Amino acid sequence: MKKLSIFFLQFVLLLFGLFTLFLMLRFPLTEGRAVNLSLFEIYSDPFILYSYFASIAFYFSLVEVLKILKYIGQEQLFSTASIKSIKKIKFSAFSLCFFTLLVALYIRFFNHSDDDPAGFIALCIIMILFFIAVGIAAGLIEKSLQKALQMKTENDLTI
Repeated sequence: MKKLSIFFLQFVLLLFGLFTLFLMLRFPLTEGRAVNLSLFEIYSDPFILYSYFASIAFYFSLVEVLKILKYIGQEQLFSTASIKSIKKIKFSAFSLCFFTLLVALYIRFFNHSDDDPAGFIALCIIMILFFIAVGIAAGLIEKSLQKALQMKTENDLTI
């Protein structure tokens, strides 16, 4: 039962990653100002390129979560490899927080005077808070796993 639930979680995460990739590729084509643009002009837009660059951290952390689920399935959660994966997830979360902050500042100070950036900035603030929460949670999990691994190695040495 445990292996089946881990496989299901991995499958759902894989579907989520593919769905977000599909949205990232499809959304620029449906945007209002892309009506009269060629594919090269659409996908060479600096804002689109920036979002693709920032999404690398998201997909990197998604791969690390899949690795952690693999470690759980192999009953190796309390290992240095899983701690390294959680450190990478923490780094990715704070990187995404930084990328979102940069884009919010860019939109705030360099937007067109007719545009109202309040909704976009509100979404950026929500995303920043979410990424901070993920980073803090990953840090707490990392510390707990380090303590558990240290206790495990101490117990193995005494036996």
